[in-house]
This record gives sequence, C-alpha cells and structure tokens, in this order.
Amino acid sequence: MGRRPRGHRPTIGINPPVLLMVLYASISVLGGLALKLPAATTGAISWSDAIFTAVSAITVTGLVVVDTGSAYTVFGQVIIAILIQLGGLGLMTFAILVLSALGQPVGLGHQLVLRDDLNRTSVHDLLRLVRVIFVVVLACETLGAAVLAFVFVPEFGWSHGLWTSMFHSISAFNNAGFSLYPDSLTRWQTNPLINIVIPVMFIVGGLGYGVLADFAARSGWRVWSLHSRLMLVGTGVLIPVSVIGFALLEWNNPGTLGGLETTGDRLWVAWFQGVTTRTAGFNTTDIGAIHDSTALMFIILMIIGGGSTSTAGGIKVTTAIILLLATVAFFRRRRSLVVFRRSIGLEQVFKVMALTTTAILFIVFGTFALLIGHDGNFLDVVFEVASAFGTVGLSRGVTGDLNETGRIVIMVIMFFGRVGPLTLGFFLATHVGSQVRYPKGQVFLG
Repeated sequence: MGRRPRGHRPTIGINPPVLLMVLYASISVLGGLALKLPAATTGAISWSDAIFTAVSAITVTGLVVVDTGSAYTVFGQVIIAILIQLGGLGLMTFAILVLSALGQPVGLGHQLVLRDDLNRTSVHDLLRLVRVIFVVVLACETLGAAVLAFVFVPEFGWSHGLWTSMFHSISAFNNAGFSLYPDSLTRWQTNPLINIVIPVMFIVGGLGYGVLADFAARSGWRVWSLHSRLMLVGTGVLIPVSVIGFALLEWNNPGTLGGLETTGDRLWVAWFQGVTTRTAGFNTTDIGAIHDSTALMFIILMIIGGGSTSTAGGIKVTTAIILLLATVAFFRRRRSLVVFRRSIGLEQVFKVMALTTTAILFIVFGTFALLIGHDGNFLDVVFEVASAFGTVGLSRGVTGDLNETGRIVIMVIMFFGRVGPLTLGFFLATHVGSQVRYPKGQVFLG
C-alpha cells in the first residue's frame, strides 16, 4: 500500500453542523456526569439537576434549577466554569487551539466544522481568527478578574474572593449569566465596579470575535468589514434603547427601580439591567417584579441577542438589521439591498428569513410544549422560553418550578439556541441540485 502524503489528515465525513450538535451533546452528557460526582456537590442532587446545569453551562445560558454557589463545591463550580468556557469559546475553536499548540496540522474537514461553529461563510483566515479569539479571551477574563477582585476579596477574603472574581469574569465575558449567589449580583446593584466591569465584559464578548479581529487587524471605520459596522451601529442603538426603555417603564415600580432611594441608584440599576438583557442574564433587581410591558421588551431583546461569532445567543443583531432593511427596501420598491455602499445578496436575505422563521417556530412550539406541563402565567412561560432560546438566563421564577418534561423542553431550546437554529435545517435538509426550471406563478400576499 502507498503511503499517505505528508501532512495528510482524513477529512471529516459527517456534515459539520451535525458534528457540532454531536460535540455539544456529548460534552453536555460528560458535564452532567462530572457534576453528579460526590466531590462536585455539597449534597444530593438529581441526575436532572446535573444534566440541566451542564446544558445551561455549555450553552452559556445561565438558567439554573439549583443554586450554583450552595449546591456545588468549588470542584463542581470549576466544572461549570470549564463548561462555560468551552461553550463560549466554541468547542471546535478550543480543539483547534489544542491541535495548534501540539503542532498538529489542521485539515480542511476540521476547518469546515470550525467555520460552522464560528458562523463564517468561508474558511479563509480561520486560524488567524482563532488566535485572536484566544488572546482576546485570555486578556479580557484576566483583566476582568483582577478588577473584580477589588470588590470580592475585601468582602470574602483572598481565596474565596479570587475564585469569585475569576468565576464571574468567565461567566460575564462568555455571556453565561451564572452567579455564585442566589440573587445574582443584586447585593452589589449600586457598586460602580460591578456596574462597569461586568457590562463591559459581556458587551465586548457579545460583539463577536469577527468584530474584535477587525479591531485588532485594521483601524478605521472605512476599512472595517460590513459585518463589524452593522454590529457596532446595531449595538450602539440597542444599548440606549434598552437602558432608557427600562428606566422609563420601571422608574416608579416599587419592586424594581421605585424601591431605590436615590436617582443615582436607579440609574445604575437601569444601566445594568438594560444592557444585560440581550445577552448575559445577570440581574441586579427582581426580574419577577418587572411590569408586563418591560417583560415584553425583554423578550424582544432576548430574541435579538448579540453578535455572530460571539458568546451571545439570539437571532443576532445583524440578522435583525438585515430583516428591517429588507422590509424597508420592499416598501420602497427597491430590487436590491444596499447598506454602507455594499450590496447584500438574496442568499443572505433568505438566510435571515429562514433563521427568523426557525426562531419563531422554536419559541412558539417551545411555549406550547411548556404550557402543557406547566400551568403558570403565560407571559412568564414565554419569557422563560425566549430566555432559553436567546441563551440569556433571565427568569421570572419558572425554572425552579419545572417538572421533568418542562426541564427537557428548556434544555432542548437552550441547546438549539446555542448551536444555531439553522443547524437543524442542515440536519434535516438534503441538498439536491435541479436543472429543471418552471414558469413563474403569481401568489396573492397580504
């Protein structure tokens, strides 16, 4: 038999999106097994508790059925932090980093999987992007932990304070929303460092690695990619809208902002809760006490989510922008979509429509399935489903009351919310090229 060419590696025969699903599912199961170990818990927890926590961590969601700080030992919390890091960094990104560190060549098959994991359209410059991701993650999480230590070390001592700083830094940058305290960060709701450092970390993580790579490689608005410019504009609009919207809706609510003594305290909480809603899932006020109008605003923001190739979930900011631009173009009778002197192809518009439709279907059927086994407030259930799909982690108290069927429904929604709704489409669809052309037909719409 002839020898293989040097550097040759067998390609991956399985569809990359399907392989990603298998990887995330496998790590979820392994994480659940690890969290069920006696050394990982302070008392007995069920298999359902362990698996749910593992899925929530690997999908960087943050919904919990047991208190992370009291139910798990430091060893268990380390496992959760590792799962969060793997989920936020991306399993294939982490695998490529390990292969590169070991000096192993990265084959085309692995690059194709990495392309889907990072939601890229090509394999060009993927390895450079992976290196940028690693440097950015390491720098941001280290710096974040160092600054948070000024808050937690004086309060909890060196060992517990440093670990608390590191855990929350990892959770914040990866938009996970996991906290070691049952009230999340509410006890520090007016602390300036918490209100600045945590949001900065999850905003940076939510922009997406592609945008951060643009920052690192090129300087100037005109040379940044169209994606980066759309992300910056979209984020720049959504942040003030969410913060001002939350402040206006909740200013006199005694359960949230109205219960605070000073205007400054209300502004701190409005800022934090406004920016965390799309991505991170931390809270510094009682989410169960917000008005129904605020809950509806939160649902919309959670469905939008953060940026592509980021640690955030949702349909993504750029998807929402293109959807709006396509709608405006239709009403203006334009035959093409142009933004920042760049045209957006019909294929991209179709992808946006497919992604949005899939998201709506997931949320509708997820809500229906959850309502069958959970007789609760309708808005609270929709809120829970949107939070799971957007991998946000905010809850109005539904998570802890879920039965086994309800937990499975939420786990499935979290899973596909992270891996990507289009992955299901890739899994079910078979690409068949057709040379047959049919005459155009007329369908009356609207």
